[in-house]
Amino acid sequence: MAIQGFDYKEFAKNLASQATELVPKDFDANQRAYITSTLLNFATLAGEALYNDEESNFNADQAVMITQIIAEWSFHKSVDLVRSGIPQQYWDPIMQKIAFTIFEIAKQTFKQELPQDQILQLIEHHVKKAWLDAIAELKDKGMIDEGLMEYASKQSNIDQMMQEMQESGEAQQAQQAQQQAQQAQNVPQPAQAQVPQAQGGGVPAVQGGGVPSNTKDKYAPPKLLKMVSLALLLKRMDEENVQSILERFDQDVAGTVIKYMFVDGLEEKVDPTLTMKCLDEIAENIPGATEINKKRLVQGVKEVVQGIPKPKLDKMLQLERQNVRRFVFNALEDEYYDMSVRIANIVATYIKSSV
Repeated sequence: MAIQGFDYKEFAKNLASQATELVPKDFDANQRAYITSTLLNFATLAGEALYNDEESNFNADQAVMITQIIAEWSFHKSVDLVRSGIPQQYWDPIMQKIAFTIFEIAKQTFKQELPQDQILQLIEHHVKKAWLDAIAELKDKGMIDEGLMEYASKQSNIDQMMQEMQESGEAQQAQQAQQQAQQAQNVPQPAQAQVPQAQGGGVPAVQGGGVPSNTKDKYAPPKLLKMVSLALLLKRMDEENVQSILERFDQDVAGTVIKYMFVDGLEEKVDPTLTMKCLDEIAENIPGATEINKKRLVQGVKEVVQGIPKPKLDKMLQLERQNVRRFVFNALEDEYYDMSVRIANIVATYIKSSV
């Protein structure tokens, strides 16, 4: 039976249209066309397969999520292919392997009803493995040399975008600090929206009287944004966990978060980049939880890698990002390398599944 409410063709077209604006500006017309057409092709194929799948019993939300994951990774890895220097005649086979891997992993993890964070971590791990395996296969067959293999292996558009987001967030924090200093000196400031809007414009994060006007003044950004971000997270959790988390905050803040949880379409009205940054800051400041989690992550990684000889461990990690290597070697010394707990958890899961 077809999935009701899932128009996969229109959804795929919408994703491809959004991707057009995100293609690096330095790419030529052929490269831009390849990226958008590849995304459209794989999103449509995945959507059609899910739409006609009578065994998995996925609902529309699950089908949308799987299709979107495939579309996003198709975008990132096709960008990596363009930057890799690998001849274009080899691009399609690599992308087919990656898309197939994502589709199968996503279907299995959704069937098992794993937590969304774990699903995304597993997919990221297998995408990276499929990417490296495909490039190594080209080298083994003599289609590319070792130098090109190593260069291509290091391409990661998603990591580059995360770095740019981090730098943008730091710049925004500096701007906010400057604005606060000016406000302290009674210098008039331009009016600000209560919550950053989604890319491409949109509407403020609260409509229809979500929060009383006197509360809006009290919770100007960034505090308001943190509460909106927390509301987005809690909307996906069961009631028991929601209550446990809200008990850590004062009554006024908890009440505001709850109000935002009932705002329709909240996900579409905030900038996802800022949302993730705010959630990291919230996690760092919840009393007690952060330090316990850091110790658990360090201990878990140490148990996995401490029996591996250092030369072998060095070789295993030689293609990893510098922060990943530092995280692992610090863990061997019972020390936590300074990164957000959310990112550290992803790294720890990846290391455990790779060794």
